[in-house]
Amino acid sequence: MLAVYNDPIFLKHQAGPGHPESPIRLEVIMRVCGSISGLHVIHQCQPSPQEYIELIHKREYVDYLKGLKGDYLYMLDPDTAFSPFSLEASFKAAGAVIEAVCFVFSAENNRAFCAVRPPGHHAESDRGMGFCIFNNIAIGSAYAINEGLANKVAIVDWDVHHGNGTQHAFYTEPKVLYISLHQYPYYPGTGSFDETGEAEGKGFTINLPMVAGSGDEEYRQAFNDKILPAIDDFKPDLLMISAGFDAHRNDPLAGIELSTDFYAEMTKMLVDLAKKHCHGRIVSVLEGGYDLNVLADSVKVHLEILLNHE
Repeated sequence: MLAVYNDPIFLKHQAGPGHPESPIRLEVIMRVCGSISGLHVIHQCQPSPQEYIELIHKREYVDYLKGLKGDYLYMLDPDTAFSPFSLEASFKAAGAVIEAVCFVFSAENNRAFCAVRPPGHHAESDRGMGFCIFNNIAIGSAYAINEGLANKVAIVDWDVHHGNGTQHAFYTEPKVLYISLHQYPYYPGTGSFDETGEAEGKGFTINLPMVAGSGDEEYRQAFNDKILPAIDDFKPDLLMISAGFDAHRNDPLAGIELSTDFYAEMTKMLVDLAKKHCHGRIVSVLEGGYDLNVLADSVKVHLEILLNHE
């Protein structure tokens, strides 16, 4: 079964006029969901308890955000806005991923897509950045391990920007394999080949930096040569996807040249790995993607594969 997690509060998080991370992105995605039969759509999510947020983020940072009240728009960094509904949206975005993690462990071949905002993979332990406030996928991964649902979690991040926050959250953690394909050098400047983890986590971070202009063939080679063997060796209990759709050739914010069809191909490869190692358990979490037509088409093929590929 494929569950889709969404909540009306996600549309109320406002990043400011003209900001690319707008509520329209989610409206487009939910229209796509309405066109696909067989999805189990959850329209109300529970906020994450703060104790689970604090598995990744410092209490001082969370308390700072809770103090930003009123009818103002604050900028956590030059790109990252915090408006009156952002706190509730952020707690519910993390909560949606936690609910999705619980769902995929409730039966074999359960899969989930979290249509949430704000996105998360740039958020560090003590600061928001890159449109992100809480690191949703990191919180969900830490929850799975902390609660004993999973002993090992693999995260594949195909957003065009490196997930610095996710990498740093698990840089010394051998129970989480973090793999990122991203344009490099590019925002946020992290994610070189030689960033591979530290201490007990050495070797459990795999960065596959791509030069601008890379496309389906370069990404396919990275999957075949690096990603699939690494996950085969790791044998996770849960597979998580930081599903950004901004590496598409038509996305305005970067220079990678993926096709819509390749998002389906990547999804198929990861579904096959999940069936092989973790009873089909996949939680996919929305990150970037800023051309609305591309976003709609790419999410559609991603969901159709998650729903139907056996």
